[in-house]
Amino acid sequence: MSQIISQCTADSLASAAQSLKNGALVVFPTETVYGLGADANSDAAVARIYEVKGRPADHPLIVHISSMENLSIWARDIPVYAISLARDFWPGPMTLVLPRSEVAQDFITGGQDTVGVRVPAHAIALALLNSFEKIGGKGIAAPSANRFGKVSPTTASAVSEEIAQYLSDTDCILDGGPALVGVESTIIDCTSSNPKILRPGAVTLEMIQECTGLDVVQDTTNAIRVSGSLDSHYSPKAEVILGAMAESGEGFIAPATITTPKGAIRLASPVTVEDYARVLYAALRSADSQGLKRIAVIEPEGAGLAIAVRDRLLRASRGN
Repeated sequence: MSQIISQCTADSLASAAQSLKNGALVVFPTETVYGLGADANSDAAVARIYEVKGRPADHPLIVHISSMENLSIWARDIPVYAISLARDFWPGPMTLVLPRSEVAQDFITGGQDTVGVRVPAHAIALALLNSFEKIGGKGIAAPSANRFGKVSPTTASAVSEEIAQYLSDTDCILDGGPALVGVESTIIDCTSSNPKILRPGAVTLEMIQECTGLDVVQDTTNAIRVSGSLDSHYSPKAEVILGAMAESGEGFIAPATITTPKGAIRLASPVTVEDYARVLYAALRSADSQGLKRIAVIEPEGAGLAIAVRDRLLRASRGN
């Protein structure tokens, strides 16, 4: 059984980095959700990520690095607009998909010629990455720390509930408190002349266009496989019904301006779209912990981050 480390001191982070180098898994907090980390250069360690998650082997992983200076270790033929994005939004909730270097092996890329890379904006994640790089590590591969297709964890306790039984004594969970963003990173394909959004997130279309001065393409072809792109994903056990008011005994997630129907169980009342993203996964998990069968959801309206929240809810509604 893995241990949860709540006092993330320099010594405990150095120890966690050494565990990664030795082939163990380390769960760490990021600003988006908690990641299930392994040495991105170790085939055997990465294989354990797939085992713990129950994840298809052709599903690529995102490599986390400590700074944009290390991007060229993992990627080649990096366009100027990708450098602009990295300068503006790293550390932050953005993953860039680029042609892979020789360092990025098939077991990271799902056999594709591209690799996804990001610099997370969380002090513990960055300290872990720096410690890992000091002892020769090049990057940490980390999908969200949940079973495949299920709700991503935004706290260490949610990680423990979800996957502790699949972790070993040498693995550990670093507790960095609740995730601040709450939905996974924006994934941007940077392999052609214009940036293409493969998964929406907190770095929005408008932000990308302003940064790059380029028109952003919305990808509908799924030509590049990326994390969280399946039709059904982020799904609780309860059935998620979109655009509906809850009946008595059902869960209800809606903006704070909408009154709870009589007898419904209020799971979240976000005031802003940022609140909505931050509390969404915890609310879905709460429904399951209460044994609810259905969750009625009124989605946030508008552009920007609301698009990412609606994306996650749509995929959740196609689940169980």
